[in-house]
Amino acid sequence: MTEATREATPDGMTAERVRHPEKAHRPDNPVQKRKPAWIRVKAPTSASYHETRRIMREHNLHTVCEEAACPNIGECWSKKHATMMILGSVCTRACSFCNVATGRPDLLDPHEPENVAQSVARLGLSHVVITSVDRDDLPDGGAGHFAETILRIRRASPGTTIEVLTPDFLRKKDAVEVVVGARPDVFNHNLETVPRLYGEVRPGARYFASLRLLQQVKELDPSMFTKSGIMVGLGEGREEVLQLMDDLRAADVDFMTIGQYLQPTPKHHVVDRFVEPSEFDAYARFAYAKGFLMVSSSPLTRSSYFAGDDFARLRAARLRRLGGETVSETDALTAVPAAE
Repeated sequence: MTEATREATPDGMTAERVRHPEKAHRPDNPVQKRKPAWIRVKAPTSASYHETRRIMREHNLHTVCEEAACPNIGECWSKKHATMMILGSVCTRACSFCNVATGRPDLLDPHEPENVAQSVARLGLSHVVITSVDRDDLPDGGAGHFAETILRIRRASPGTTIEVLTPDFLRKKDAVEVVVGARPDVFNHNLETVPRLYGEVRPGARYFASLRLLQQVKELDPSMFTKSGIMVGLGEGREEVLQLMDDLRAADVDFMTIGQYLQPTPKHHVVDRFVEPSEFDAYARFAYAKGFLMVSSSPLTRSSYFAGDDFARLRAARLRRLGGETVSETDALTAVPAAE
């Protein structure tokens, strides 16, 4: 099965565009149709969900919630939480886990940073996550567009805290400096999986280049919060995940997220297994023991899931640690009240 999307042509007509052309020739992988009870979610129906969707369409914006088929979209959009995806909707990479369209990207929309800022203001967001596709075709990898988007949000919604989830800016000189210089509150870059699986899961990336990016952020601004996430259920081993945690801590990363991989289509990487909730709990305990300020580890955890609440807890955890306290899982969960 090959997915396709409809797009406008210069003459005003529409044409089908294969969503994942690099995967079209591959044989289908088996898809586990019945998910365990702990991974199922309700279909979105609320008025707030539809209002959020309308605002996104009015400002011609893309969201990773839609493009990556996030299972939490109904819950998050019902609370008017949306993760904006900038630099267009087509990615230059071909990761085997990702549902974002791949191929030749469109030209950058110069109005996108302002449209994002206006949407943030209209939604009344106290915290926003800005992510993007990979843009290996751009000289700076899109770093300048990230910086401009941050600037516009600061102007339109001064009280909003900003989290960026960036690509790896592989071989893009000074790109990290440009984004850090725009002063986001949280700099997130996901490792996605353990190094052994990079060749089949994240072939266009390099594990140690991603680690170095996160380390560089701390070198440029030690006060900036850093964050990274992985998926489990791709075929990784427990000891590999624990080693990855050590690697992140060596790069002084503050916050780690761990969630279940879900296969978007038969052309994507197969789900090796559904990890049980108790294993996620165990990973969280290991991560706190290794020194992370904040850990979110559950089957439905995604990088931006409850990001605003988590940011408040992250700040509280840092203050406690600066005061000489040890941060535990219980402390992190009770640092601030959860959003209703």
